Amino acid sequence: MSSADADSTRQQQLQKALAHIGASPLSSEELRTLAKPYHDLIGHLPPRVEARHTISGAIDARVVLLQENIRDHVMSPDCFDDKVTQLLVFAMLMMDLSDAAKTHAIAARRCGASWAELQAVVSLCFLFRGIPAANRGAAILAELALHDSAA
Repeated sequence: MSSADADSTRQQQLQKALAHIGASPLSSEELRTLAKPYHDLIGHLPPRVEARHTISGAIDARVVLLQENIRDHVMSPDCFDDKVTQLLVFAMLMMDLSDAAKTHAIAARRCGASWAELQAVVSLCFLFRGIPAANRGAAILAELALHDSAA
């Protein structure tokens, strides 16, 4: 299934869920505005974020807007540039072996992080999380490198 097909299927599923819940969705413009920082940083809107914007946004738009305002504030501290922020978040998520670590590794690369910097994060995580973090980190770096070489 192509990425476009997966996106279309996911959007159809979200619309079915909205219909079942009976909530009024945010406008297309509001959803585009919420998605823009994700597109700017990582090139796409992660599916779980899309679900939060669509479903939670329809049920309680105010809370989603508050979440995004807090996210924007916290992800852009005056004391760190975007690369450092993304490397830190990558490290935190690697410690949990979270699949979202890949998203922040992509963001770190888009913000100028080198392969050596990403590997240093993986190595630090190995010290405190062990071989699973080293394995997961290497797999993420391999996925990113393969994606880069295909682009």
